[in-house]
Amino acid sequence: MSKKTVDKLSIFALGGVGEIGKNMYVVQYANDIVVIDCGLKFPEEDMLGIDIVIPDISYLLENRDKVRGIIITHGHEDHIGGLSYVLRQLNVPIYATKLTLGLIETKLREAGLLGDTKRNLINSESELSLGCMTASFFKTNHSIPDSVGVCIATPEGNVVHTGDFKFDQTPVNEQYADIHRMAELGSKGVLALLSDSTNAERPGYTGSERSVGTEIEDVFRKAKQRVIIATFASNIHRIQQVIDAAEATKRKVTVIGRSMVNVVSIAGELGYLRIPEGMLIEPEEINKMAADRVVVLSTGSQGEPMSALTRMARSTHRKVDILPGDTVIIAATPIPGNERYVGRTVDELMRIGAHVIYGPGSITGVHVSGHGSQEELKLMLNLMKPKYFIPIHGEYRMLRQHAILAESVGIPKENIFVVDNGDVVEVLDGAARKGSKVTAGNILIDGLGVGDVGNIVLRDRKLLSQDGILVVVVTLSKQDGAILSGPDIISRGFVYVRESEGLLDEANRIVASTLKRLMSENVNEWASLKTHVKDALGRFLYEQTKRRPMILPIIMEV
Repeated sequence: MSKKTVDKLSIFALGGVGEIGKNMYVVQYANDIVVIDCGLKFPEEDMLGIDIVIPDISYLLENRDKVRGIIITHGHEDHIGGLSYVLRQLNVPIYATKLTLGLIETKLREAGLLGDTKRNLINSESELSLGCMTASFFKTNHSIPDSVGVCIATPEGNVVHTGDFKFDQTPVNEQYADIHRMAELGSKGVLALLSDSTNAERPGYTGSERSVGTEIEDVFRKAKQRVIIATFASNIHRIQQVIDAAEATKRKVTVIGRSMVNVVSIAGELGYLRIPEGMLIEPEEINKMAADRVVVLSTGSQGEPMSALTRMARSTHRKVDILPGDTVIIAATPIPGNERYVGRTVDELMRIGAHVIYGPGSITGVHVSGHGSQEELKLMLNLMKPKYFIPIHGEYRMLRQHAILAESVGIPKENIFVVDNGDVVEVLDGAARKGSKVTAGNILIDGLGVGDVGNIVLRDRKLLSQDGILVVVVTLSKQDGAILSGPDIISRGFVYVRESEGLLDEANRIVASTLKRLMSENVNEWASLKTHVKDALGRFLYEQTKRRPMILPIIMEV
């Protein structure tokens, strides 16, 4: 007699916990799975050559028949950027609000997936039936319009995912957070709350977007020459403020950077940006206009090496040069880990002679975060009154601080789960505990390759970047094993050949003597020959240089 399977609720993250980026959260009950968000993150410094990182969806692929759909909370890259990769392997329905869906459709069109993907438009009033679960939504404030939180009604109780949020009492687009709906959910009972932890270390309240518009306009009025302003392409509120300030100061705007051009186009078409007739000009036109009549709206607020602002700072941009006396505004806070890139870009801008406005928004006034600070996180906890709390969306120290805030508003410590990606919180008969672990990790994207670069390849890249490579080419006789040609040594990134002829000649001699010795001992397996050559040459080079280059022997027989 087979043992009956007990249905339980499982909640876990495949990305976005203990890190900034690649957000993906899973709610499962019995044979039904709902996924919330599908983002990417940018590579860390030791991920050499990697373009982007997406979540490992092995668990979802193993249970593909149970996945009822992916709900997207808003249109930022760390929430939608993985879709075009994931949907190639897991073709399930997508649910998103109007602007978010517009941004997603551009990505799917570029990936050739638009016709194959079932896309569903939702709003804050929508209700979705997803197997045995039901999803409903509530409006939130964030730095992009059409952001929503999600309530998943399960047989065990309601699971609420806040999305990214803050409480802005004077939003620039007059889309107010639906506090009444949040309180209503709290009064009905929230079993588990998954809440944004990005600003859990920041006391007080996050400033209103409306205050930024006044500061930007003031900078525009004071600038004697061109203004270059860099921000996140998806920060549509900020883009609107730049356009409004340009209109007020009689300047024209040119948009630089592929992602910025795409977002301005989509948001304009869908009615999320108000762009006066004749406001936008082509980059080629700015040199024909008076310097105090031009604004350049650019990507590159994170100092990314190939971004528009960084290339302008290095004078390598094809269309725009920054000139002494220009004003450059970096209207964004560096993502943790990007501070050095931003600092390098600021240095290069200042060398040119530009006036640079950068740093925390609380000092410059030209940026506010899209995430709630401690008092807003407490407000969300008090509105929802969850039985169990799982802090998400942030590095581990942020999750831990959010847990402390939850305790301070009365949630028992034993009901708070600070988890890592892959850790499952299981709920059975209203009682939650930490369960088993599912596969969760990074899938690395390098060019067109998805997941074909792993730890071994990264280790080789790191070794190559540190001490370079030596290629040893030798041709042996098939008959008697005598050396017919070589050894020839090719050095790349190890030593400058012209100044190290003596070292390389001695390396040649060591390779030749090693091979002759092996042949005299009747060792003729290629793998063994290569290993002995690498060991002998590696020891010699380390003794002489204290470096360990990658050694690649190529042995041919004729």
